[in-house]
Amino acid sequence: MRVLNQRAVLDRLRRLGVATRPQIARDSGLSKPTVGQALADLERHGLVRPTGRTTTGPGRSAVVYEPNPAAGYVLGVDIGRERIRAALADLGGSVVARVDVRNRSRSAAALVRTVTDLAARTVADAGIALTDVVVKVIGSPGVIDQRSRVVRHAPQLPGWESLGVLDGLESALGPVMVVENDANLAALGEHVYGAAKDARVFVCATVGTGVGMGIVVNGVLFRGAHGAAGEVGFLPYGQSASDVRRGQFEDAASAGSVVELARERGLTARSAREVFGLARKGDDQALEVVRLEAERLAFLVAAVAAVIDPELVVLGGGVGSNVDLLLAPLEATLRTMTPLAPRIVAGSLGDGAVLSGAIAMGLEAARELVFEVTL
Repeated sequence: MRVLNQRAVLDRLRRLGVATRPQIARDSGLSKPTVGQALADLERHGLVRPTGRTTTGPGRSAVVYEPNPAAGYVLGVDIGRERIRAALADLGGSVVARVDVRNRSRSAAALVRTVTDLAARTVADAGIALTDVVVKVIGSPGVIDQRSRVVRHAPQLPGWESLGVLDGLESALGPVMVVENDANLAALGEHVYGAAKDARVFVCATVGTGVGMGIVVNGVLFRGAHGAAGEVGFLPYGQSASDVRRGQFEDAASAGSVVELARERGLTARSAREVFGLARKGDDQALEVVRLEAERLAFLVAAVAAVIDPELVVLGGGVGSNVDLLLAPLEATLRTMTPLAPRIVAGSLGDGAVLSGAIAMGLEAARELVFEVTL
């Protein structure tokens, strides 16, 4: 019963914010002496801390308590083909350190070393040790086979699909490591912190060097039977039945395709970013490339709308985030394809979407672990 009371008090502080003992008693239904004992236990174990005293209202001032954010930390890592990003957050959800580096790894072993070094650098920047991190959440392209501990369908990362890679990464980073598909984490990030906060059923499509999609149904990530839900890069696209190959839609809509379309029209752009930059300046050929990309994304939205019926489609990634240019031609094409037209918006978290989702997932697990281990 004592532990249950402690949990009730801590949950109240986490849900509704700082409070005094009388406020917690009123909100939780516990007696003031019970709340007082629970607060004393939680403070002794470093899970809550006094943050001041009340200064208004009749009677004596009361101590105000809050969850102790320094009771533990969560590390999020976003592994992309071009860049690797890491962020460290305390249990209050505040990011206390973030480091980004280019991904120069050409083997799985090199990538494990890079991620390990980046994690060490990130926690050092925050003045803590890696052992202070309660949960590590790693965002990766591909399908995460949790049963066999293998990443599948991640050709952008050389050697990453090899047996034993995830075990090696966990050995380097320490226990309680979760590896999750990066598009799933982007969707979770937008749901908790970003453009999809109020959406019950939505998808988050990330279009950049690859194409992926995270699906959230009733506030919960939907992964499918084998973890492959949202692998929309494998959708067949633009080919006859006799020329079916894997990854057709990703080949057609990713950043590399945008550059290829631009070069076919005489542009010398070296990246999708440059193509969209030219389009914003009014370049006719770049605007035509944008229109063609929007048509391809309309196909994706139409397919997803027919199967999932989302209320919202969030677009992100280096290509998808250019909603200011893509939205009008995308919606115009969509109207010719289907009567199903979900609302389409840009993600609000930019290149931090995967990290935000990693932090959100890590916090949920870490808060429970810290309570269980400490008490």
